[in-house]
Amino acid sequence: MNPEKERRIAMWSGPRNVSTAMMRAWENRPDTAVWDEPLYAHYLTQYTPDHPGIAEVVAAHETDWRKVVAAMLGPIPGGRRIYFQKHMAHHMLPHIDDSWLTEVTNAFLIRDPAEVLLSMSKTMQVVTLQDTGFADQERLFRRVRELTGHTPPVLDAREIGTDPEGSIRALCTALDVPFDTAMLSWPPGPRDTDGAWGRHWYHSVNASTGFKPWTRRGEPLPDRVRPLLDELMPLYETMRRHRL
Repeated sequence: MNPEKERRIAMWSGPRNVSTAMMRAWENRPDTAVWDEPLYAHYLTQYTPDHPGIAEVVAAHETDWRKVVAAMLGPIPGGRRIYFQKHMAHHMLPHIDDSWLTEVTNAFLIRDPAEVLLSMSKTMQVVTLQDTGFADQERLFRRVRELTGHTPPVLDAREIGTDPEGSIRALCTALDVPFDTAMLSWPPGPRDTDGAWGRHWYHSVNASTGFKPWTRRGEPLPDRVRPLLDELMPLYETMRRHRL
């Protein structure tokens, strides 16, 4: 590992997938700048999901995907050497030129679909396949392998909850960056780097000071989202076979 080498990390996740906690972990490193869902505002100009604060997000963030991509590949804020970019896979819409994926180090964060659907159902009355991001995440995973000739690292949220240090160490090794113990805990509260949507979605992570231990949920999955589970499981298992 070269501690002086600049690294732009695009981590592709789906909603309700400890992705914001992962962003907190990277932001707690002194050498890392973060960007919260760079393509979300553009996504909202093309698709209107059952999300709170849409007008606020579009007004507060760049909606031109070309400008967003240029900034993601541009100078790293604060003169830092690592730029961690937290992405939702479904925000990478098909019309966006994906050649820039070869200029960043890609990684994927997955989570058991039953846990994702249970969490989403508490905030959204209607949950669609597109909202979950699973199909887009698997498509992007295949595309990154095609473009780069390499299999990007895949991290399962459950394993972060059972072994935070081991999981984060493995991720850092796969990304060719030195592990920093600062990634394992952080101060509670919101961040200036949180997107405008943070006040609607980040209550749990704002109360956190580290990755929550994984526990099996006893709460049943609502009937209205249960049909999606059969569609999501094969996508999840395809990627899970490649997990760290």
